[in-house]
Amino acid sequence: MRFSLRFFLTFATLAAMAAPVPAAEGQASAIFLVAKRDLADPNFRESVVLVTHPPQGAPFGVIINRPLGELLSDVFPDQPTLKGRKEVLYFGGPVGRQGLVFLVRSPKPPRGATLVLRDVFFTSDIALIEKLLQRKEPLAGLRVFSGYSGWAPGQLQNELARGGWHVVPADAESVFDKDPAGLWLELIEGATSRQVRADPPAALPVSF
Repeated sequence: MRFSLRFFLTFATLAAMAAPVPAAEGQASAIFLVAKRDLADPNFRESVVLVTHPPQGAPFGVIINRPLGELLSDVFPDQPTLKGRKEVLYFGGPVGRQGLVFLVRSPKPPRGATLVLRDVFFTSDIALIEKLLQRKEPLAGLRVFSGYSGWAPGQLQNELARGGWHVVPADAESVFDKDPAGLWLELIEGATSRQVRADPPAALPVSF
């Protein structure tokens, strides 16, 4: 599968679900959904999903622990800074798999970005991505996903009520710094040992 910055779906569906919320006005509302051991859905089995629920629209997010075999140097063949690098594209979820979704870690909110965590944003700003990819370290604080995970209003709440997920507070380190190969096991063991309930804790948004 070959992508191009000039011809990709940039949150076309997400834009219809939720308008971007500036960091100064919004509230970081992301959580991790950690698939329980018996979750059979192949799209989400042993997955860790970073999910946010903006003030308007339905929850959406990306699976953060499922790297694909596609090198980013092949996804962006016109970016010389990626030549020879081994970083790969991630599977973000089953929705819009022909499109690319970007997570950016930044001390300042990028223009038009959707707030996820205190310094983490979803963005579809092509100019910003091109600028980041031209840096000496082009992938620092940047993750690229094929597709995303989305739920209709009330759908995720029903899944939580059925007990398919553990709900864990999200953090940027797990998204950008930890080895994705061991992340699900780390979080599932922690959630099990703490006997985390499947529905969102009171301190987390309950409108999922």
